[in-house]
Amino acid sequence: MAEPATLLVADDDPGLRESLERTLTREGYRVVLASDGRAALERVQAGGVDLIVTDLRMPGLTGLELLRAAKAIMPDVDVILLTAFGTVEEAVKAMKDGAYDFLTKPFRREQLIKLVDKALERRDLIEQNKALKKQLEDLRAKGQMIGSSPAYRRMLSLVEQVADSSATILIQGESGAGKELVARTIHERSGRRNGPFVAVNCAALPETLLESELFGYEKGAFTGAASRKEGRFELASSGTLFLDEVADLSLVTQPKILRVLQEGEFERLGGTRTIQVDVRIVAATNQDLSDMVKEKRFREDLYYRLNVITVRVPPLRERHEDIRLLAQHYLRVYAAKNGRKLEGFSNEALERLESYAWPGNVRELENLIERSVLLARKDRIDAEDLPEEVAGVKRPPRDAILGLVGTPLAEIEQRLLDETLRITGGNKTQAAKLLGIDVRTVARKLERREDDQAEGTDRT
Repeated sequence: MAEPATLLVADDDPGLRESLERTLTREGYRVVLASDGRAALERVQAGGVDLIVTDLRMPGLTGLELLRAAKAIMPDVDVILLTAFGTVEEAVKAMKDGAYDFLTKPFRREQLIKLVDKALERRDLIEQNKALKKQLEDLRAKGQMIGSSPAYRRMLSLVEQVADSSATILIQGESGAGKELVARTIHERSGRRNGPFVAVNCAALPETLLESELFGYEKGAFTGAASRKEGRFELASSGTLFLDEVADLSLVTQPKILRVLQEGEFERLGGTRTIQVDVRIVAATNQDLSDMVKEKRFREDLYYRLNVITVRVPPLRERHEDIRLLAQHYLRVYAAKNGRKLEGFSNEALERLESYAWPGNVRELENLIERSVLLARKDRIDAEDLPEEVAGVKRPPRDAILGLVGTPLAEIEQRLLDETLRITGGNKTQAAKLLGIDVRTVARKLERREDDQAEGTDRT
């Protein structure tokens, strides 16, 4: 269990001091007392104080002077001022000097407890954000990608093993999971790091244009070819060529890629001279190439040449421990980009982020944080600043599974499918990925339910 917070109560009224001590001790806090400002300052100097509750008017050293001195010693310590009605203006001025808040005497016990709880929650949030920032800085200092979850560490370990080899690498993972970042990391940790890293999105270019981009062309090779152009293979020589969405290569282009892999040579379009290149291929796909081979949509020989080493990038839902780190990272990036000063996230906002399924993976998280940075109403991102599909997601209680005991398995499956489709906005492909089943299975289950409902309507 966590250690209870230590509260320093400073007041020259013995009766009020003892009353505050009883109230706060009953709430589980550790309370230390000081009869005046100087005694309180000595206790602050000794360390270990999490929050100060002090009277504004005290002999020797006033509450305002204590506030300033305490902040000089412990900048992050919060101070709650207790003030009489006639000194409210002084208390308001003190807040400009860093006081957390003030209470006007007489106050109710509930007011004090609520204010103390809020101040300590803010302190915890600041500490959490500091820890996250430190972790991020450590990762950057080591040149690492952002992530410390077991699934991500296993992937990074494999990347470390294979990066400095000459092997062709196939990166598999869902859209938005960060495959290109993994490819760049492989390049940067290889012996080719001083050479170029050239990326090509095979899905973004039509077949004819893709070939000219990959292999280049000679002057006059086709209408509009006014001069010779080097292709991506030549541009990547002595470096790494990243073929993203490699499953979208046509059956016409695939054997030409295979030749470069096997022989290290090719000809430009419209050319006759054979060009030798020294380039490492890293390919990526969000599709199952082995299934495509069985369906004759991808060449088997090319598949085996690309799939020497397979690196699987885990989806964000398998990296639960990384969500806070990534969210903090993107908050810092987009807050700086947009000139916003934000402390971090509320605990409720973080819980919502961690409870969401993230069908769009890290890319979806990045876009969401950018949006939330722009829309945040306070000095931190709250749950209300998140999109509705995320803000409305709550982590189920630990004993939620017990409530399903006695429910037919078919009904449980249907509930799970409905909830997954709700999270993905009705996208069957994303729902299938989250559930680990084929999209055709999702379609069949939905069709079967529609048929059952239709039969029930006919019977009535």
